[in-house]
Amino acid sequence: MGRLTTHVLDAAHGCPGSAIKVELFRVENGQTELLGTVLTNQDGRCDAPILQGDDYRSGVYQLHFHAGDYYRARGVELPSPAFLDVVVLRFGIDADQEHYHVPLLISPYSYSTYRGS
Repeated sequence: MGRLTTHVLDAAHGCPGSAIKVELFRVENGQTELLGTVLTNQDGRCDAPILQGDDYRSGVYQLHFHAGDYYRARGVELPSPAFLDVVVLRFGIDADQEHYHVPLLISPYSYSTYRGS
């Protein structure tokens, strides 16, 4: 059975990104549908896959990482508006693949991602 997982690493502080709000959307016909919202744990990971079971199907998805809120909660002064507030990653899933892992490496002024394992 397929699953989607993620985790966040804070490059600015050299630690996992904990308590970051992550939203998962499915994109169909130009519309987005919110599938779920989670918070990362102390390791910057989610306690369970964010997509699995019957909901895990081929298609286009978006992860919204609320990085600005995370940095503000850490006491980081961000400009108004913040350069990176909500990081949106749009990616495709082929449900024939059993596991997609989409990690995020963030700082207040940059981010990177890749298809992990």
